[in-house]
Amino acid sequence: MRKANYEYAHANNFMRNKYFLLRHGETIYQVKKRKMIYPWPEKKPIKLTKNGQKQIKKAAKILKKKKIDLIYSSDIFRTRQTAGIVAKELGKKTLFDKRLRDVNLGIYNGKTKEEFFKYFPRDSRERFYKRPKNGESWSDCQKRMLNFLKETDKKYKGKNILIISHGDPFMLLEEAVKKWSIPKLLKNMRTNFFKLGEIRKLN
Repeated sequence: MRKANYEYAHANNFMRNKYFLLRHGETIYQVKKRKMIYPWPEKKPIKLTKNGQKQIKKAAKILKKKKIDLIYSSDIFRTRQTAGIVAKELGKKTLFDKRLRDVNLGIYNGKTKEEFFKYFPRDSRERFYKRPKNGESWSDCQKRMLNFLKETDKKYKGKNILIISHGDPFMLLEEAVKKWSIPKLLKNMRTNFFKLGEIRKLN
């Protein structure tokens, strides 16, 4: 299950547009519930904190200078709320796509991170092919992110496109497009992980 990133190893050769990545803003799961994994499906919307809203308003002002043509977003509430703030600032509509969702951790959704990492160590390459029950592996997530990117790139040319998603999916997308080795990805997961409200250029 390690074919996805190599299948698209020359991603920059097919990318006809410029892509900007934005991770959603802070929620209670980065503050009071930081030891917990997000539930899925959400029983009630998990909203951005006031600090999270500030993070995204700041990001939106930066993005306004990038002349964004299109906004795509994960359809989970925290990313929908993030997209709403950005779209209002940029005067654009948002297109939502399920392929941009966070990694599905199956039976561990809503449980403690300690429970999950006991069987799926944070720094283990096994996460590329080992799936939690009713969930997906990193390779599964990477494949859908890349399918979204390739499909979107066929639709447009010369556009500045903003993608709003989650930390792990963005790291996996970067690995494929920027041709990182697995050791480099695992290192970046520890030392250069996508910050809340952070903007990065994909290409």
